[in-house]
Amino acid sequence: MSADNLTFSGPRDAAIVVKLGGSLYNSVPALVPILRSAARPLLIIPGGGPFANAVRDAGLDDETAHWKAIGAMDRYGHYIASHGLPVTELLSVPEHTTILLPTTLMREQDPLPHSWDITSDTIAAWVAAELRLDLVLLKSIDGIAIGDTLLENVNAPLETEAVDPLFIPYVLEKRVNTFMFNGSRPENLARFLKGDTVPGTHINQYNLLKDPKEIL
Repeated sequence: MSADNLTFSGPRDAAIVVKLGGSLYNSVPALVPILRSAARPLLIIPGGGPFANAVRDAGLDDETAHWKAIGAMDRYGHYIASHGLPVTELLSVPEHTTILLPTTLMREQDPLPHSWDITSDTIAAWVAAELRLDLVLLKSIDGIAIGDTLLENVNAPLETEAVDPLFIPYVLEKRVNTFMFNGSRPENLARFLKGDTVPGTHINQYNLLKDPKEIL
């Protein structure tokens, strides 16, 4: 069972990048009102959801699949927007909670490798690094775990299926302060945005963490 451990301690008006995972497709109607009512501006990065799954199942080459998967993020973004949030294609810190549709930006800057080792997780991390903002990953899991043990802190690369292979090395290298927790429980998001603690994983190179193998 997970104990509450994550708290956002930044300024109350500081913007945050929030990656809304595709696995939370059915939770979007419950999450959008919380996102919309946040006291701080949020830049929402959509996952791919069922749209990206269709691309993965199509058996396309890496180059084609890369752009089709990013297009799937746009489609999921439009779905989220249909519940009452504005969209943008510009890389900028928002004044109000806004969804970033990434296709145009990714084609203009093309900053990441073209393979399934890169997903919307690392695209969200790239956005957070470029804007020098903290990152929240909303997933349908509590965070990164080894066996049945939830890792409260991660400060070194490790193998996990919770995020794509490049994600952890990337956020550590770029010093993106990252929080991951379960968005299928909307109350977690509401509590986190209010500054309360929630169960999850904090990824930051400054965390004082033993080698994850030592907890086994």
